[in-house]
Order: sequence, then structure tokens, then C-alpha cells
Amino acid sequence: MPGGSGDRPDLPPLRELASRHGLAARKGLGQHFLFDLNLTAKIARAAGDLTNATVIEIGPGPGGLTRALLGADARRVVAIERDPRCAAILAELQAVFPDRLEIVMADAMEIDLAGLVPAPRKVVANLPYNIATALLLSWLPTLDAFESLTLLFQREVALRLAARPRSKAYGRLSVIVQWLAEVHCLFDIPPRAFVPPPKVTSTLVAIVPRARPLHAADRRTLERVTAAAFGQRRKMLRQSLKSLTPDPLGLIEAAGVKETARAEDLDIGEFCALARAFAESR
Repeated sequence: MPGGSGDRPDLPPLRELASRHGLAARKGLGQHFLFDLNLTAKIARAAGDLTNATVIEIGPGPGGLTRALLGADARRVVAIERDPRCAAILAELQAVFPDRLEIVMADAMEIDLAGLVPAPRKVVANLPYNIATALLLSWLPTLDAFESLTLLFQREVALRLAARPRSKAYGRLSVIVQWLAEVHCLFDIPPRAFVPPPKVTSTLVAIVPRARPLHAADRRTLERVTAAAFGQRRKMLRQSLKSLTPDPLGLIEAAGVKETARAEDLDIGEFCALARAFAESR
């Protein structure tokens, strides 16, 4: 079934389906639906070769991206949806692809994605805005269980994920995620492409887990160090790290970092050095 098999003639248009089932996006669920199948196909293509992977989709809604993933010949798609109003629409799609599509009606925040399906696994999703960052953070401990994650975020979050040192967007999220994975912003999607249109631009982000973290460090310790450092990002480390240790200068010296530096000046290797020094000091 090469190319386009997800857009079958026996499938009614998405807007028609949504109208028939009375499905309108709910702000409280962070829903912004994509009905443009050309756009959803572009997202599916950005995820690379799907023919040998099980694709996990979060928040399929009426199933626009789900169709595109099936159209890209994903070996299997497991779509996780918490909104019971979407169940009937997704069931119609599952009936057309009974061997390749599984619908899981559940809250993605409560599911162990790595334990849900066998490897190789990929995540491709138009994430609900209100839990997008929380979802990503919950996946970090088992990030290496996935081949890749191709995720749609608000542009502000996407820029934070991919930010480099000495930039305004660089912060805790940048350090932790890039320590574990390569991060690339792929392309923007304007508000008008969604129903209803959000107030911000969205950006598709490719996250490819590293075989091992970029530098040696304990994740929880690194999280504590970055929380302290960026908690007062305008102050020098000798001041901001006081919330972490009564001897910030000793910690800074042990890590080989400049005491006059601010959090945004440090690269990931330097943060890892601080984490190792802090662990040793305890």
C-alpha cells in the first residue's frame, strides 16, 4: 500500500466526520485539530521511514494525523486518546485498518509508553498544548526506548528545546533534553491551519535519543543543578547556586566553571561537571 493508503476513498472527509459526531475542539483539553491532510502527510513524512516501526500517537482527536501515518505505511499505529467524544470517529478509522491501527482510550500522562508496545518505537503527535511539556518530561527517564519523537509544540516551547547557550530561550529544558537527545526544529505551522486557530505559531520538532547521554551525570542531580542555576538566571552562579549548597564557590571551583558565569553561559558539559561535583560533595 504505497503512499496515501491512509486517505482511502471509503473514509469520509474529516470535517464531515467531526460535524456528524458533533466533535468540536475543547480548550480545556488543549485541542487544536488539523484537518488538512496535505499538512498531516508532511508531518508523517518528517518522521522518516515508518514501515518497520510501531508509531505511538498522542491525542489523535478526529484522526487526521492518524490517517497520514497509515498513509505513510506505518507498520502499526497505536493512538492514545483520553477524550471519549473521539471514540466513535476513531472506531470508524480502525474498522478500515483493523490490523494496523489500535485505539487506546486513556490518559497519556498515566501510560508507560515504552512498555506499551515492542521496539522499534516512534512517537509522532500533535500534542495537546496544555500538557505537551509535561508529557515530554515524563518520557525523559526512558527516552532511549524510542527511535525518535516527532512532536508538534507551541513555537516558544520548541525554541526552548533547541536553544543554545547564551540565548534568551536557553534554560533547564534545553539542557536536560539535549543532554539525552539531538533536537531539531523542522518547520512552523501557522495558527490558521488549526481548528480552532491557537493564538501562537506551532513548530514541529524532531527529537532523536542519543545512544548514551552527552556527558556523564546523574539525571536527577543534573535536574537539581539546572533548577538552582536557572532559578535566578540573571545572577552569577556564585549567587544562584546558594539554594543548592552553602559553599557555591567550592562547587564551582571543583567543576572548573567560572564563578562569574551565569546559567545561560554554561554549555551542557559544564552543567554535567557541576552535577558530578555536587554529587561528590554530598
